[in-house]
Amino acid sequence: MIVRFFSELGPWNWMALGFVLLILEILVPGVFLLWIGLAALIVGAVSLMLWDAGFWVWQAQVVVFLALSLACAFAGKKIAKGKDNESDQPLLNRRGEQLVGRLATLSEPIVDGRGRVKIGDTMWRVSGPDLPAGAKVRVKAATDLDLELVVEAA
Repeated sequence: MIVRFFSELGPWNWMALGFVLLILEILVPGVFLLWIGLAALIVGAVSLMLWDAGFWVWQAQVVVFLALSLACAFAGKKIAKGKDNESDQPLLNRRGEQLVGRLATLSEPIVDGRGRVKIGDTMWRVSGPDLPAGAKVRVKAATDLDLELVVEAA
């Protein structure tokens, strides 16, 4: 029964599968079904031309569909990766790095290399040389996750 189903798989079934996958791409978040749907549409178009050919059996159609799915997925990844637009605000989500070079006054003294400074409306943990509260410091760097600022005496 399954062999008969696949042997009767016509070009319009591939087209229908392609459109169903494209509709699912709209409904389900992600970009992966787009490439599989595109592969199904291509196999459907090729099936329209080669339907009467003796070698275009359902096994060949499935193999071509799988190969095209992989090829379309890799091509889609290349296309998406190629759009590496440089941001006009590269530090937008890097608050700590935005503060590099800024002067501030210590709210709490730096003892054993750790203290606190208030910049704007945020209290930041800082590391640097031991300094008393109220000392002026300059931000030298921010840690990887913006959890702490590295400061020096100003």
